[in-house]
Amino acid sequence: MDQSVEWTRAEVWKRKLLYPGHTLPTAAAPVAVAVGLAVHDHVFGPLAALLAFLAGWLIQLGGVLTDNYENLVQQPQDPEHPELVRALANGTLTLRGLRAAINACYGLALLVGIYLVTHAGIGVIVIGLLSVGASLAYSAGPFPIGRHGLADPLFFVFFGVVSVAGAYYVQAAPMHGAVLGSWLLPDALPAAAIALGIPVGALTTNILIIDDIRDRDFDAVKGKRTIAVRWGRKWSRVEYLALSLVAYLAPFALWLSSGFSAWVLLPLATLPLAVSTARDVLTRDRYEDLLPTTPRAGRLLLAYSGLLAAGTAMPGG
Repeated sequence: MDQSVEWTRAEVWKRKLLYPGHTLPTAAAPVAVAVGLAVHDHVFGPLAALLAFLAGWLIQLGGVLTDNYENLVQQPQDPEHPELVRALANGTLTLRGLRAAINACYGLALLVGIYLVTHAGIGVIVIGLLSVGASLAYSAGPFPIGRHGLADPLFFVFFGVVSVAGAYYVQAAPMHGAVLGSWLLPDALPAAAIALGIPVGALTTNILIIDDIRDRDFDAVKGKRTIAVRWGRKWSRVEYLALSLVAYLAPFALWLSSGFSAWVLLPLATLPLAVSTARDVLTRDRYEDLLPTTPRAGRLLLAYSGLLAAGTAMPGG
């Protein structure tokens, strides 16, 4: 797009702040997998699952907006996001409005969380507070994790394991006698809920790795010490391939050790998309060339997770 063209307010928010092609798949994928397991275990709760998705998406949006806010405060002439710099200059975007949007995201997530607490017990508070803390810690606070090369494990744990386990828990806890004052219920959090979060976390982290490879030159100027900056694109690509291997070996492990039927191998149908996406990650360096790869990786995550959910929901073999 011509850098001289002024974006409308709607374009700025949709294309540079809300990232629907990125945030929606990463919020929906863990909930879909949790729903599959809940159907398998006969504890499916549609309203709880929907609210878990909404809360997760709002928390992610809060983190994305916070990251952009911190970038604009610390880099007023940020060359990576010239559209946002121009939007601030012409009044289409304001830092005050961005702060209000951040507060709205976390505030709405809190309201959703209050209902889930009454529905599934105060164990939800632990999951929610940890998730909010992780989304803020990525770019804000005295030690922003994203600037010190520690974001990858954060994404793996919270957007994978914690998100799947949390979305399953809010569905299963009422079936196990959760009341307002109840704490974490072990029976409402089986090992499978943790295991299923591993491939989701792997593919979600791969989206971050693509962004870090794409943004390496900008991040180096900003002082961000991502893995791609510290050790180069080569090691980020090695990490990408390792996490892809984890994701595509996981269905076999689940089939052989967790009592699921062979239907749990359905995610293997996404291998062609995974291979084509990996090819781009391994061969492209330029910012412009890698821009389409992030939404493609989001589609891969969503397709994989949808098939994993469908396979998990089938009766065990």
